[in-house]
Amino acid sequence: MTPSEVFLRLVHGVAAGDYASLPALYAEPTDVRHPMAPGGDHPLLTRAALREHFGGTGPRVASAISFVPDNVRVHETADPEVIVAEFEYAGTRTADGATFRVPCIFVLRVRDGLIVESRDYVDHVAMARARGRLDELFAAAREPRTPAAAS
Repeated sequence: MTPSEVFLRLVHGVAAGDYASLPALYAEPTDVRHPMAPGGDHPLLTRAALREHFGGTGPRVASAISFVPDNVRVHETADPEVIVAEFEYAGTRTADGATFRVPCIFVLRVRDGLIVESRDYVDHVAMARARGRLDELFAAAREPRTPAAAS
């Protein structure tokens, strides 16, 4: 699969709640980071860590909101392994039907059809607002940030 195809499988799989199959999109080892996470970046470096991440975060998100990727723009770079993808998650909150849009930018390195590196930049305020979890986000933001492990 091309980097664009892998990215599209990823974001559509997240939106569909297909969390069990998502780790197979990543190489072993891998390097997934969320540099803008309010509680600090906690790199995901193995498929097992990704299974835990998707298995924990995914169902909590899916119980609060439903969404699809929208306004997807994939930019190829001079490096054939690397793409920059701009998109939004557009959806509705389960509790009250309120609509939302969450802007995102992912920078992915895909080698042999698997993600070997990903930097996922998500508007965490917009996502927390969509899920009705702003208080949790603000609490996480008040905590001292822990630096990411050196690569």
